[in-house]
Amino acid sequence: MCKLLLKMMIIVFGLMASSCSEQAEKAHKPGWIDRARLQNVEKEPGAWLTGGRDFGETHFSPLKDINDQNADQLGFAWQYFTDTHRGLEATPIFVDGVLYVTGNWGIVFAIDGKTGAELWTFDPEVPGKWARNACCDVVSRGLSVWEGRVYAASLDGRLFSLDAATGKVIWQVDTFPDRTIPYTITGAPRIAGHNVVIGNGGAEYGVRGYVSAYDLMTGKLSWRFYTVPGDPKKPFEHPELEMASKTWDPNSRWDIGGGGTAWDSMVYDPDLNLLYVGTGNGSPWIQAERSPGGGDNLFLSSILAINPDTGRLVWYYQTTPGDNWDYTATQPIILTDLTIEGKTRKVLMQAPKNGFFYVLDRATGELLSAEKYAAVTWASHVDRATGKPVAMAQSDYSKEQKLILPSPAGAHNWQPMAYNPGTGLVYIPAMNDPAIYERRKDFEFIKGINNQGAHFSEGTITSEIGDFDAGEAGGFLLAWDPVKAKPVWRHKLGDFIFHGGILTTAGNIVVQARDDGLLVVYEADSGKVLQKIQTGSSILAAPMTYRIDGVQYIAVMAGYGGGPFGYFPVGSAVEKYGNEGRLLAFKIGGGAVPLPDVLPLLGPIPKPPAQKASAEALTLGKKLFTKACGECHWNINGGYPDLRRMSPEVHAAFKDIVLHGQREPLGMAGFGDILSEKQVEAIHSHLIKLAQEAYDGEQAKK
Repeated sequence: MCKLLLKMMIIVFGLMASSCSEQAEKAHKPGWIDRARLQNVEKEPGAWLTGGRDFGETHFSPLKDINDQNADQLGFAWQYFTDTHRGLEATPIFVDGVLYVTGNWGIVFAIDGKTGAELWTFDPEVPGKWARNACCDVVSRGLSVWEGRVYAASLDGRLFSLDAATGKVIWQVDTFPDRTIPYTITGAPRIAGHNVVIGNGGAEYGVRGYVSAYDLMTGKLSWRFYTVPGDPKKPFEHPELEMASKTWDPNSRWDIGGGGTAWDSMVYDPDLNLLYVGTGNGSPWIQAERSPGGGDNLFLSSILAINPDTGRLVWYYQTTPGDNWDYTATQPIILTDLTIEGKTRKVLMQAPKNGFFYVLDRATGELLSAEKYAAVTWASHVDRATGKPVAMAQSDYSKEQKLILPSPAGAHNWQPMAYNPGTGLVYIPAMNDPAIYERRKDFEFIKGINNQGAHFSEGTITSEIGDFDAGEAGGFLLAWDPVKAKPVWRHKLGDFIFHGGILTTAGNIVVQARDDGLLVVYEADSGKVLQKIQTGSSILAAPMTYRIDGVQYIAVMAGYGGGPFGYFPVGSAVEKYGNEGRLLAFKIGGGAVPLPDVLPLLGPIPKPPAQKASAEALTLGKKLFTKACGECHWNINGGYPDLRRMSPEVHAAFKDIVLHGQREPLGMAGFGDILSEKQVEAIHSHLIKLAQEAYDGEQAKK
């Protein structure tokens, strides 16, 4: 009996030793993050384990080596060059000494957090033609690291599982069910239970949004949730769509897709086992074209709570029913606990484009508050009983132009906000951007081209939108109290609207970078400016922070892009220094940032070739240029070439470039599958007209 007992004890202890050894081995494996580690991230103050550091995506760090007492000593530590010149929007993840981050097209970088030395890179080798499908630059907003693997998506719709130690591909899957439809991926994959989840973009190009979940180990599709119902004459892919179809006109433009793309925000709550997904705008924007009979048009501009194991909907909340204004709910979501009316509530917080700050009970979807955090003229308030915004007459541009706030850029876009539990405040990169909306009376859907169905432009403030102060237009940093549902402090950031995302820490600081190249550190409770560092780069990404070998660093991706890539703001760093992509790191006692060389001044507009087109061709060319080219080529100083400055050689090769993709390796895709030779000639004629007008204007000044 004793021998048997002794033998059993040996076996048990042997198994325990083996298990401990296995766990220790995993703990030392590069990129090893699991559920237990992430749920106990507060025990690792120097780590940053998700895009927003923790499960709640708060963008808050408990580190306080850099604080409100020494922030004035913050300076340059090191930089890593990405060899790109387009938008960099991702927030790095830091685990066990390594920074993992994505760049343009979905390229992945693994970088030593102490020195900035490259450990490995992975290039998905996306064909240049995919740039044509990206409404807002060839950007990526990040990746996920889990159990020794890096999960990242490429612009052209492939999802990769990479070895965190080497960057080698473990598996890859194609997430697009139909590659003839112009989908793209710019968002970050999220880990939810046993799955990795990814959405997509492309609403303006005529797509139908969905979210896909894949098994972490094998890459096998677990489920797919479509965000708009599709043609009710066909079978519904899952039961939620039958309910959603009742909120659409049966005669909707199902051929266009409907939109509702989940192109950014997704957050997972492991305690409730719920995945929260923010969905986008309708396609086209104007509901009268999309769903002529009206309706809420579920699940556009909504927050969806989905069971990540089954893909079934648990609850939803729609921020903008019947969206007409491109008011997406894809903006970052933060999960936390708040004490509201004496009761601790598990909440979800979001500041979507429509200008209202939402606090929802994340278990049930109950609306707890929704107040304006920026200038809003399309709706008077959100009705607490129905949860719906009350639209005003000013919002209806179906029959005439209307000046509306927010613009399609929103009161807050994709740039991450941050929540500091110490101050109890949410810090939002917000903006007031008035826009004139106008319905396109001649709307015609063209596959693969921006099909908004509406036109918008900057507007002049008039009395018709109330007492909004024109001086308040532009971007601002807002400190918002989510319990009292009101602002606490704010900083105006200039006339331009797009500035960087937010980091906040237990050191009572808030960090944000701006379009003028300044990395600014604020006192979190008061908003007092503590430090300004000129980086020489216009920055849109959110900073993050980590600690290695006893030193706290702040790091941020520097590269201007996204929606405004076709336009470099006057006075911005990118206008002065260019747009060389970098990952910048800072520490206490660091020095000045090495600034790039100042760009040379632009030369005069060259004399264009003689105009031979008819008035009819010029009208057609203007219309087609707006739809097919104007999203990128604003024809001012920007990230894309000013086509008024084409050389004689480019004029001569114009057809080959636009029709046949002669410059596809440089990112200029061909449009031969969409445009005819006659249409390309009309666009060329329109550009010659614009060049001639600019040339004549310069000559007149001489």
